[in-house]
Amino acid sequence: VAASPPVPVRFSARGRAMGAFGDYVWSYETPKVMVVKNRNLGITYRLVQLLILVYFIWYVFIVQKGYQESESGPESSVITKVKGVTRSQHKVWDVEEYVKPPEGGSVFSIITRVQVTPSQTQGTCAENARALCRSERDCAAGEVDPLGHGEKTGRCVPYNRTRKTCEIVAWCPVEEAAAASENLAKMAPEFTILIKNSIHFPRFRFSKGNIKDSRDGYLRTCIFNETTDLYCPIFKLGFIVAQAGENFSALAEKGGVIGVIINWNCNLDLPDSECNPRYSFRRLDPKWAQVSSGYNYRFAKYYHCSGKSTRTLIKAYGIRVDVIVQGQAGKFSLIPTIINLATALTSVGLGSFLCDWILLTFMNKNKVYSTRKFDQVRLTPGPSWLFSRHAHHVHVQPILEHPHRGGLTHLPWKPVPPPRGPDCQEALPGIQTEPGLPELGSVGAR
Repeated sequence: VAASPPVPVRFSARGRAMGAFGDYVWSYETPKVMVVKNRNLGITYRLVQLLILVYFIWYVFIVQKGYQESESGPESSVITKVKGVTRSQHKVWDVEEYVKPPEGGSVFSIITRVQVTPSQTQGTCAENARALCRSERDCAAGEVDPLGHGEKTGRCVPYNRTRKTCEIVAWCPVEEAAAASENLAKMAPEFTILIKNSIHFPRFRFSKGNIKDSRDGYLRTCIFNETTDLYCPIFKLGFIVAQAGENFSALAEKGGVIGVIINWNCNLDLPDSECNPRYSFRRLDPKWAQVSSGYNYRFAKYYHCSGKSTRTLIKAYGIRVDVIVQGQAGKFSLIPTIINLATALTSVGLGSFLCDWILLTFMNKNKVYSTRKFDQVRLTPGPSWLFSRHAHHVHVQPILEHPHRGGLTHLPWKPVPPPRGPDCQEALPGIQTEPGLPELGSVGAR
């Protein structure tokens, strides 16, 4: 039978996938140590290692305290109390009148200026100047202006000598037509504010407060000083505003929001006396806003006069104080210490990856380095064999791996006629190969 060229065995997709998976599973990779004597590369390698070590030692372990277990957002309570008396043009104001709300929580406001509209009663009157009209056709009966003060009656009435506005059913007279202003800011900078704060870190079962535990009347005479009286949390209102960088007169005129931030950063590896509060002050509302800048609100005082329900409407401008408590506590723990140490030691190896990339990419002899660095070793002795099958012939072709070039060498193949016999479909015994090559015992037919 004439010889015919070999036809490669076409393995199924599943067979190829299993073969690739087997090669991956039964292969082992180990780094190869290669010493490259290059000054620039060596300096780069040591600099990368130094930067990594400095980062972990200085930033991770010293600044961030990577050896500690930490907890942020402590449980906190705040109690406030304001004291002081001031005087406006017509009366004296005490705490019960200028502090809202009176409960003494973490958010409160101190009134510094008021606009008073006295003796308002339910009735009909002219709306303010924003509801100008020329005739009754401009005033639809029953219409309510969201920015107005009441419900329109359908009439257009005089507002002053030159203008007319729509008549409304409301508390009359309306606010802007009869408001009188009084300023309380004359003595307000001397108001004192006690801010009592206690915190608790449940993970570490640690609690502390910002008031000195003393029974000698210390709090009756002290005023806060960060250096000498840290545990006397009694602040003057003028001091708080000045620390926030604001002008007291301007702030009292339009109002604003000042934040008192208490920060507890506690290293619980140290004594409890080293865990101290730190105070900071800043304005929280946008003072340069063109629309609705400042802080104000309205409230009313109701009473009966001649059998009629009467009220005094007060538009109050003031300084709102928000007490904000923040904090974080840390304590030594073995787990984060081990994790950060392992990360540090692993990261030192990044220098090798960087230098390998430079070596194999930018160096002049990068191809030589690549050839020397990557080797493939097959532990099974002897040649590998590639089998191909034709319809009438079985071809055996040995493949030898070059020990230095790392490639595959195909030896010449020789067709061998298939044996004849009753078992030739199941096995091919006694296949003869090239002289000098090992003989195969049997090859399963596929």
